[in-house]
Amino acid sequence: MIGRNKSRLFGFLIVGAFLFLSLLIFQNNSSTNNNYMKNSSNKIGTKTAIFAGGCFWCVEADFEKLKGISNVISGYSGGHTSNPNYQNYAQGGHREVVEVTYDPKETTYRNLVEHIILYSDPTDAGGSFGDRGVQYAPAIYYENEEEKNIAHMVIDEVNAKKIYDKSIVISVLPRMEFWPAEEYHQDYYKNNPIRYNIYKKASGRESFVKKHNQKASEKGIFSQDTLPVAMPENLDFKDYQKPPKEILQKKLTPLEYEVTQEKGTEKPFENEYNANKAEGIYVDRISGEVLFSSRDKYDSGTGWPSFTQPVLSENVTLHKDKKLLSNRIEVRSRYGDSHLGHIFDDGPKDKGGKRYCMNSASLLFIPKEEMEMKGYGKYLYLFK
Repeated sequence: MIGRNKSRLFGFLIVGAFLFLSLLIFQNNSSTNNNYMKNSSNKIGTKTAIFAGGCFWCVEADFEKLKGISNVISGYSGGHTSNPNYQNYAQGGHREVVEVTYDPKETTYRNLVEHIILYSDPTDAGGSFGDRGVQYAPAIYYENEEEKNIAHMVIDEVNAKKIYDKSIVISVLPRMEFWPAEEYHQDYYKNNPIRYNIYKKASGRESFVKKHNQKASEKGIFSQDTLPVAMPENLDFKDYQKPPKEILQKKLTPLEYEVTQEKGTEKPFENEYNANKAEGIYVDRISGEVLFSSRDKYDSGTGWPSFTQPVLSENVTLHKDKKLLSNRIEVRSRYGDSHLGHIFDDGPKDKGGKRYCMNSASLLFIPKEEMEMKGYGKYLYLFK
């Protein structure tokens, strides 16, 4: 990771402002030595799994977005020493890992294996992105023969699909004792979002993951990788209850929470779906209710994903908004009660003249190829 006293490849990353932030991170890392257990009590019926994918800040952040995950702890494993800490874990043969607690009724071990492959660089055995050394190399730790077989099966399938330009070399290893990392490293992406985002982008991780997510989607793989935070079974919203604040803060990124719960606005052009041209539907990131179709999406030039109409008008609600001392109409989701964006009267005239200007942070895109598997099969009529 940037700012750590480990061997690493800086290359083009060495710029003044970046180094300044890196020094701050190093100082904070050095001041925290004690191992820390985050949310250590697990619910009855849950299971745990251990994965390595380079910088555990990033691996933890990505796993926490998945449905069925109740806890993710950054730590160390795979080595020959006891009670490793940040200063000595590499010398003890450990890797940076995360321990994932999941509900097998909501997700599967296979889904977790798919996820670590897609959200790391599984083709690099010498480290991960700018972080070099075996301590940063990707790995899947299995607890029994069934998990071992699942891991190899997924690897073979991904290699056959040629998602990556090189063969997958992620290690598949017997599970060993897990040692939680220091408190400073837990929820780093939430507690230090600016530094975290600089690291993730500058290291090349963000662009690499995005590129291969797109390739995987096009080839119809990793179908259950990301689901809404609290989607009801069979999309039945009759008795739907929005998750409490503490759950949303855990499951959403800081930006997603700010936008959906505090009426924030993401940056134009620098967001996930503004330039997305793939066919599919856009659902509420929290509830999963269907909001918009790619068939109604157009380039408004504003930098935010824009639509001419919702799929179901009853799934959006309109409210007066005078936040910027001007009369605007806010758009919210009906069941998730998420702030989505605003509606304006400058849309294409031949399509009703409306522009639903949305925030990507409030939406979750479901590719057409994945709609059936993710419970949205009845909306495939939109693309006939």
